[in-house]
Amino acid sequence: MQYKRLLLKLSGEALAGPGKGGLDPSMLTLYASIIQDLCQKGHEVAVVVGGGNFWRGRQSGDMDRMAADKIGMLATVMNSIALTDALTNLGQPVRLMTALPIPTLAEAMNGERARQHLEKGRVVILAGGTGNPFFSTDSAAALRAAEIKADLILKSTLVDGVYDKDPNQYPDALLLKEVSFSQILEQKLAIIDATAAALCRDYGLKLIIFNGKDPRNILTAAAGQAIGTLVS
Repeated sequence: MQYKRLLLKLSGEALAGPGKGGLDPSMLTLYASIIQDLCQKGHEVAVVVGGGNFWRGRQSGDMDRMAADKIGMLATVMNSIALTDALTNLGQPVRLMTALPIPTLAEAMNGERARQHLEKGRVVILAGGTGNPFFSTDSAAALRAAEIKADLILKSTLVDGVYDKDPNQYPDALLLKEVSFSQILEQKLAIIDATAAALCRDYGLKLIIFNGKDPRNILTAAAGQAIGTLVS
């Protein structure tokens, strides 16, 4: 198997379905079944979920940035609880870990403990971002991937991959099949934030960015088939 240990990064909106807000039970079941399928194929799977279906910093108006980011971290916890429940309903062993100390809800984030869960066939849902304000869930995904020693990060997006320029503004934008994290930083290709790109580069991580409008593209990417953009 080319990529055994996976870190799947999902947006909060992916769990919202067509409504773009809150949670859609059918989408939770769909993503849980895809994650379970990955496990049945022999992968070890950790998941980082965003919180944009409940809260985005731009909604905060004049609110202090740290306060707004704390709300965002709690939004990721809500999504993570819902996804944990959906996996449990399918009979898939799963553990919820969070960077925020909420002992009645989840285990505290610990890289070594997370690796032990993965080795035992449990899905690990990693909530609460990095536990600190000013960092995106992209940065959290990169940090957690380094901690669990992931072979690959899978990032589901609304575009087909990394382009040489914004495809929404430039019809002649070219999809890049493979780029380096240094290129993303130097050319300011804003598909992931700079902190996440630098973390991935410095820790030798690999990332596939692909179109998640069809959630089953996750299976294609995990299998190492040609889809999206490989960043390494």
